[in-house]
Amino acid sequence: MEGTKTALITGVSGGIGSAAAKALCEAGYAVTGLDLREPRSPLPGVRFLPVDLTDPGAIEDAAALLAKEGARIDCVVHMAGIYDLNSLVEMPDEAWRRIFDVNLTSVYRVNRAFLPLLAPGARIVITSSELAPLDPLPFTGIYGITKAAIEKYAFSLRMELQLLGMSVTVLRPGAVDTGLLGVSTDRLEQFCRETKLYPNGSRKMRAIVDRVESKKIPPEKIAALLLKILGKRKPPFARSINRNPLLLLMNALPDRMQCFLIRRLLS
Repeated sequence: MEGTKTALITGVSGGIGSAAAKALCEAGYAVTGLDLREPRSPLPGVRFLPVDLTDPGAIEDAAALLAKEGARIDCVVHMAGIYDLNSLVEMPDEAWRRIFDVNLTSVYRVNRAFLPLLAPGARIVITSSELAPLDPLPFTGIYGITKAAIEKYAFSLRMELQLLGMSVTVLRPGAVDTGLLGVSTDRLEQFCRETKLYPNGSRKMRAIVDRVESKKIPPEKIAALLLKILGKRKPPFARSINRNPLLLLMNALPDRMQCFLIRRLLS
């Protein structure tokens, strides 16, 4: 429809991605969603394209399809992501590669493939994490590393795309009530069973993670913040929501004190 704004959302089958798709549809956007699997619950008004975001050919095929249809995209919203907890000296190569492939490389590939379809003044919104600007904690480090990397990428992209009249913003949510929390619990349980180096520390870390993730918000709040960002004439680079005060307090301490506290808590 002439004049209708269009959005491309990755991770549309997940909790935050689904909430974002619904909110944008209700706001009048024509939404195309990319994900590996079709959403479990129907998303009225959303066009779903099955795409493996770790497959560059599949991403390029989706972009070619929309280009053939003459699509113009006003905003790209990156909601796809995976969570992992593991020891940096025990995790297998495949787990390392996969989390970087999904959380970082897929964002780069989607933006590169769909750039020719972006409308003047287009917005790109990338989901990061409250952990991204913070010092990493043990066993959650791999996730924090990918999110810190995506923010460096996002800022660099913002610097470049501003020259083309486009903007880039990162969302930094804390704990959100989605299936990702269940996945994180399962991964931590698996890590506790499998680790050979940290049997005591992993169990104690489990209690800390449970405390942090207990203060979660519904994904609809993330979707509402997304709409506010898209509605701003000059969107900010980063917006945070539901930051955990314990993590902020820990990060405010000198590095030596952080290491000391972790040794005391997890030894």
